[in-house]
Amino acid sequence: MQIKEFRVTLPLTVEEYQVAQLFSVAEASKENTGGGEGIEVLKNEPFEDFPLLGGKYNSGQYTYKIYHLQSKVPAYIRLLAPKGSLEIHEEAWNAYPYCRTIITNPGYMDKNFKIDIYSQHIENDLGTVDNVHELTPDKLKVREIVHIDIANDPVLPADYKPDEDPTTYQSKKTGRGPLVGSDWKKHVNPVMTCYKLVTCEFKWFGLQTRVENFIQKSERRLFTNFHRQVFCSTDRWYGLTMEDIRAIEDQTKEELDKARQVGEVRGMRADAD
Repeated sequence: MQIKEFRVTLPLTVEEYQVAQLFSVAEASKENTGGGEGIEVLKNEPFEDFPLLGGKYNSGQYTYKIYHLQSKVPAYIRLLAPKGSLEIHEEAWNAYPYCRTIITNPGYMDKNFKIDIYSQHIENDLGTVDNVHELTPDKLKVREIVHIDIANDPVLPADYKPDEDPTTYQSKKTGRGPLVGSDWKKHVNPVMTCYKLVTCEFKWFGLQTRVENFIQKSERRLFTNFHRQVFCSTDRWYGLTMEDIRAIEDQTKEELDKARQVGEVRGMRADAD
């Protein structure tokens, strides 16, 4: 088992991030769906009585999605896994500002594969809070902290998009950006940090370490690219309400159902190293 805590600092308020994240998830879903692969939304509904962080958060929005992603896993897994087994199920309990996401593969790996992601969002913070997830001492010993800098961390050539570069983007609506220099975090207002605790388990003899390393590497790549997109789409989501977001999500579900059946495979490939 590997435990990493990714800390992503952004020039947003926590309230803004709630809208920005959901808007960007909808957009990213469309960008990664087509040609028989992509994202299928089964449920998107309110939930209650699911305690998070010791019962501090109990209600919010529940989503259940299936990711059809044959081309988005490593080649050595595709060779070993039977056809049709590479469906990933994602359940998320969004009790914002705290969220939990569980990722499994019930059709093939069952209890031998699980990714657990806890997300906390802190206002006026540069990523310096030591234990926002209230981990036990034994888990703190093995937790690795990874700071993600959306402006300065390298991205793969296959992932780079000129219109999603925080070092050149400036929001017309807010005036924020571009994010320049190694210490840009100290000079932006507002500012917040997402704390994403990722625990992964892959119980497959001979492959466990290799695949868990791949999962954590992929999560870092995903968080970096996603939050670059979040900031650089500020003018598209700024001013939207949660009612607007729910309407966008409903429309996106219909679009995904259609797009998954036609066209070409789209989105981030696993082997684009």
